[in-house]
Amino acid sequence: MMTKTSFAAFSLGCSLLVLAGCSKSEATKAGPVDETAVASPAVERYMPEYTAAGELVLPKNFERWVYMGSPLTPHGLNNGKANFPEFHNVYIQPWAYDEYKKTGVFPEGTIMFKELQLTVKGTYPDGSRDEASGRGYFPGKLNGADVSVKDSKRYADTQNWGYYNFNHGEPKFETAKLRPIGECAQCHIDGAKKDMVWTQFYPRLDQ
Repeated sequence: MMTKTSFAAFSLGCSLLVLAGCSKSEATKAGPVDETAVASPAVERYMPEYTAAGELVLPKNFERWVYMGSPLTPHGLNNGKANFPEFHNVYIQPWAYDEYKKTGVFPEGTIMFKELQLTVKGTYPDGSRDEASGRGYFPGKLNGADVSVKDSKRYADTQNWGYYNFNHGEPKFETAKLRPIGECAQCHIDGAKKDMVWTQFYPRLDQ
């Protein structure tokens, strides 16, 4: 003989089975579920932003992008007068990185964001210092940023890339003007390995 409690449990179980059956039926009608799409959220396609006057807006959330590497040119190794006396922490948008890995070509709208970071003050003549891990150069205060953008129409005169400085100091500027060819682009034209990018310093891009 079924008690009230057992009958209630039985009824609830049947209801759940019916609901599950309905859900499965509806899913079948809608077609198979793309489990990959569910598991992997879409990569935000962040593109360059410009003001009405044509200045580049400081890219948003760049610190969440794909990290490429950090070349270092400290004062201590450049007679005390390095042009860029910092770590060059370089980032690229995730979507641009994904497309580059698939095609070997930097897509239109690619941003290479170089955040500058000074070294901690050295105690040796070459600017190095001792820390727990040994003698070397260690990241210190942030010191502005340089940004390059690929756009074959906007920057046709400099091999499809434009170059901007958002201050060599902190805080970073909110917007920046395009730099003259002799200030940035020419250096990339003369020495960058692939499509105006120093891929020789970034193993993830050097393919």
